[in-house]
Amino acid sequence: MENKKLKWCFKIKDGLKLVKPNERLSKSYLKHAKSSLLRAKKDFEDKDLLWTTVAIYYAEYYALYSFLQKIGIKCENHSCSIAIVGFLLGENNTQIIKEHKNKRIDAQYYMKIDQENKVEDMLVKAQNFISNFDELVSNLSYKEISKYRYKASSFQKI
Repeated sequence: MENKKLKWCFKIKDGLKLVKPNERLSKSYLKHAKSSLLRAKKDFEDKDLLWTTVAIYYAEYYALYSFLQKIGIKCENHSCSIAIVGFLLGENNTQIIKEHKNKRIDAQYYMKIDQENKVEDMLVKAQNFISNFDELVSNLSYKEISKYRYKASSFQKI
């Protein structure tokens, strides 16, 4: 099922595309991830759970996207970005962001109350998620980048 989705993601407009790896953009996205996490913490302190949830998701997405920029994959479709990272790094590395993406949608479109403990748990998980991607991206070798690009390119040809 995931393979069909990835094939589709390479075919759609603004979907997955192999581009030149971009260290500068990768670092910029990591900076945005950390900044958005700080924004989420501030929103949580201000008891603004809606925007805390939104900022958490985007902080995680920026961290994930920094990996894609580092290995030279561009994508403007969040679901496709998450899917390719799950394929390349294993689904366990995208479980949190998938869960938080759904919680962000719920928070924005379906008003819920008494969610403070759940949102606080999301903040902790987001910190770990961003830290893990920061470490991954910072330590990627040229050989690993090539390996990921080769693995992803198998879907582009189909």
